[in-house]
Amino acid sequence: MAGKTRNEASSSRSGGGGSNRGESVVVDVGRRRSTCGYCRSGARTSISHGLWAHSITVDDYQDLLDRGWRRSGSFLYKPEMERTCCPSYTIRLRADDFVPSKEQLRVSKRMQRFQDGTLSVKKQDKINDGPKTSKSSGSSIHHEVSGSAAKGTLAGKDEEKNKVEAFMHYLSDQIDNAVCACTESGEFLCDIQLPKASVKMVLPAKRKLQVEGSEDLLYSSNISFQIAATLRRAQSAEKDVPHSKLSRHNAEEDVSSIAFLPKTIAEKLASSLNHMAKVSGMSIRACNGHINFYSARKGNFLSEGIQIVNGAKESPTGSGSEGGCLKKSSECPQGKRRKLEIRLKRSSFDPEEFALYRRYQIKVHNDTPEHVMESSYRRFLVDTPLVFVPPTGDDTVPPCGFGSFHQQYVIDGRLVAVGVIDILPRCLSSKYLFWDPDLAFLSLGKYSALQEIGWIKENQAHCPSLQYYYLGYYIHSCSKMRYKAAYRPSELLCPLRYQWVPFDIARPLLDRQPYVVLSDFAVLQNGESTPHVPENLMEMQHNGLNEEDANDIDDEEMDDADFVNSDDESDSEANGPTSVEIEDGDVSNVLIGLKRSCVRFKDLQHAFGPSERAYLETQLQRYMRAVGAEVAGRMVYSLG
Repeated sequence: MAGKTRNEASSSRSGGGGSNRGESVVVDVGRRRSTCGYCRSGARTSISHGLWAHSITVDDYQDLLDRGWRRSGSFLYKPEMERTCCPSYTIRLRADDFVPSKEQLRVSKRMQRFQDGTLSVKKQDKINDGPKTSKSSGSSIHHEVSGSAAKGTLAGKDEEKNKVEAFMHYLSDQIDNAVCACTESGEFLCDIQLPKASVKMVLPAKRKLQVEGSEDLLYSSNISFQIAATLRRAQSAEKDVPHSKLSRHNAEEDVSSIAFLPKTIAEKLASSLNHMAKVSGMSIRACNGHINFYSARKGNFLSEGIQIVNGAKESPTGSGSEGGCLKKSSECPQGKRRKLEIRLKRSSFDPEEFALYRRYQIKVHNDTPEHVMESSYRRFLVDTPLVFVPPTGDDTVPPCGFGSFHQQYVIDGRLVAVGVIDILPRCLSSKYLFWDPDLAFLSLGKYSALQEIGWIKENQAHCPSLQYYYLGYYIHSCSKMRYKAAYRPSELLCPLRYQWVPFDIARPLLDRQPYVVLSDFAVLQNGESTPHVPENLMEMQHNGLNEEDANDIDDEEMDDADFVNSDDESDSEANGPTSVEIEDGDVSNVLIGLKRSCVRFKDLQHAFGPSERAYLETQLQRYMRAVGAEVAGRMVYSLG
């Protein structure tokens, strides 16, 4: 009986062409509570259902994605949308329908110009290996202050003026890179053109008007005021819900207004520029919305000019691979072509990838070095339970096969970005991306998404079932996760009936409340007016978001160890309809794994006493509601 049941279950997981694609074996860890990485409430307000997967077929994982599941390494999780603090909606788009925005087109053109050597990146033509820690003459940027105040020749003055202007251009470029990094990490709105920075010298006469201790002030930029005005105009253009009716909308607007203050923007940019302060010997601080640059030595105001020189060997910290520091464009003349290679490899540990990930987490997300460990990296982005399916040559599997992959972006032989992806029968699922912080101006997060969408289109000739691009979770209550909707036209998964609903229909509903049964409003696709949604449904209060909250793609690191078991909670907590109402409660066909045998629960239940059987039935019902009756009949529910 057991052998027969196993064979029948295995054949049901076979892919096209009749080849067996392996077996899914999971351990149900049930409902779990954890702290939320999005709203940062501090309490264990994030509620989800978890599975630990020993193995899982690409077909089963595809079906789980279409029921709102995601994975972090070998740990699978699904938010309990009715209960969790930040409802997370699976978002996807059909690759053939994708229409790039103006900003996305600019990203592609910028990368092309960078490869052609026609992009004006001034001091940045080579990829920096890592941060410089020395303030000595070995730094890549070094300013000298002449002690002489004597008059020079006209040619000497012109040369000094050019040096000062060159350094101000350099500072402007660094601010622009910081703006790009903030946009890339979700600090600023996507799909709008932000102004370019301009840095001006503070004249000695004006320095005297400053407060005591500011006599070292050399340069200043008011870019934060311009960015704030641009962001406010963009926010105003997006308003489509009356303020007087939506208390939650007003609360979010208050948070956004604070985020768009010049003072707040200046503080973010000054923080991003701290790495430059270490190598230039200058002090960079935000002051009333201005970004100010101070000399490290009092009494020296660079009145005699600035010398920009190349650095010697950089500090051994960083990626650990060979390469040069940032160099002036004059040393790498405009017109030099760069070679971009995109390589797809099976998921495995690569020291060069880990070094890049480590630097990315430290510089972009401000993680401390001791918290970026190889073990957590492996668990998060290398380990995978997906059973690899090799290519078959019969138009059912792409040439690379199905499974978990790392897509490497290499420029002139240097690794600059890695996209962690799963390639499944109906989609490419994007999990995470990390990139070289020195190339923030290339918007590699957006660029990699465009490449992944293009990859789907190209491979449809080999595997016609590949149609969709999955971007992970869209979290409307977290402003930093809204960028995913910029890839249009996208769809969100209804958390109750698991139907796909166009984002344009879902957005006004999510503006009103965080949890919505989206399929109730699917009839609006024909353009009918939005129905009234009662205001007394559950509302959420949102705290300010820290800058490390956002990722380019995707999901925060999750682990079953991060959770507290809460299986003893009643299912009656949730307000409104739940999946209980639409799922079949018969668990007799759930496939059970016990002592290396697989049997249906209906053939096994007689082996348990009444109380044990009742408890197990309760657990299986909750499991089946989470994964679906069909998948529950295919995956092995392991009892040990």
